Amino acid sequence: MNDGDRMTDASGQTYPQIKLDSLVAVPRLEFEVLREGGKTSDRRVELQGEHLRIGSHPSNDLVLEDRLVSRFHCSLTLKASGWALTDNGSLNGTLVAGVRVRDADLPSGRAELTLGDSLIRVKKLGAAGTVRLPEKSCFGDLHGASVAMRQVFSILEKVSNSEATVLIQGESGTGKELVAQEIVRRGPRAKNPFLTLDCSAISPTLIESELFGHARGAFTGANRMRIGAFEAAHGGTLFLDEIGEMPLDMQPKLLRALESHEIRRAGENEARKVDVRVIAATNRNLEREVNRGRFREDLYFRLSVITVRLPPLRERVEDIPLLVRTFLERMDATDSEVLFTEEVLQEVSEHDWPGNLRELRNYVERALVLNDPKAASMPPPSLDAEGEPPTEELMLGARIDEPFKVGKERLISTYERAYLEQLMAWAGGNVSRAARKAKIDRMYLHRLLQRYELKRAIDDEE
Repeated sequence: MNDGDRMTDASGQTYPQIKLDSLVAVPRLEFEVLREGGKTSDRRVELQGEHLRIGSHPSNDLVLEDRLVSRFHCSLTLKASGWALTDNGSLNGTLVAGVRVRDADLPSGRAELTLGDSLIRVKKLGAAGTVRLPEKSCFGDLHGASVAMRQVFSILEKVSNSEATVLIQGESGTGKELVAQEIVRRGPRAKNPFLTLDCSAISPTLIESELFGHARGAFTGANRMRIGAFEAAHGGTLFLDEIGEMPLDMQPKLLRALESHEIRRAGENEARKVDVRVIAATNRNLEREVNRGRFREDLYFRLSVITVRLPPLRERVEDIPLLVRTFLERMDATDSEVLFTEEVLQEVSEHDWPGNLRELRNYVERALVLNDPKAASMPPPSLDAEGEPPTEELMLGARIDEPFKVGKERLISTYERAYLEQLMAWAGGNVSRAARKAKIDRMYLHRLLQRYELKRAIDDEE
């Protein structure tokens, strides 16, 4: 029932009506290639979209013929604050206005990029037209009225009716498994098996058996025959979570299974036909992993027939009131919505939410238990002078009302972010100095900083 700008649901709860614009502009950029591979150029390319890739591989949106440019060198992504550039771990780096960057916000007008021995001038153009988005704030169990989420819904509506392999990319806690479930629920294999295999939770020595099964006596301890995930999901869908964690030596075998639709149990010579749709998910930048030789290029392309990118919660804070209401409904606690006043929601929207939807749900649950949203706000564990987290504060963050893996991941992420922030502040942003202090490999520290988007890092040894 409508009442002006408010709506009333079946339980009598009243809340602001969500008004959705169905048409959004299609962004467009002009790329003027001034130098390519060391040679003067006058090439101009106009590209449209919200995620554009530059590199030497033919699959990129802008392809550069430059031996010093990596296959997937960098990408440009449109965010609420404007265009952002991300270097995908390129060998020779990306420079913006002569400064080497890993992540950078581009100037609003135009910018000059140097990639390898190529120079590109990027200029923002007027919109290339408009596209119509779904006029709804949910897609099954996925909720969001923001433009970013409704763009995801638009892609999912098309993907769900197909048999295409899908790669879901997003930070931890953004809802990648929910997306996979909705794709299956609305697709032609909805009534067939749906199996999930977490590649990060399986020992590298056992992952082949988990995927393809094994014969009795295939290895020490194999005292009986085992059917793998591909066979168990025959006729249905296999969801490979955290595919970026798959060992490199296992990737060719997975690629063969995807290409030939055949698997071979460990210890057997007979190949078995399987009919399985594969959906994969990762919180890693697989293009960066390909550049660094940690993920096979051919497997990446086989998995990313369709790519769905989930925005982190900090990039769609306008969805937070809707998400809070949704969590309250799932907890059968809509009467407690009065706790989340406009002032509280404003404070909540200013938080970074590194744990994304998972962290927000835990916050809502704490607020209900404590009957006070402000008391429920738990800052990351502070570090002492030696950089060690207080055990008592970590114990306060441990809860048995969530799965062990989820709680462990949440606590580790909280600790790592807090540690890195203090470490880089101590080192003045110098990665080499910070790595020596932390006694970890410099490149591993780079990866951690990129994972948590701590962009202030510099390195005087590069």
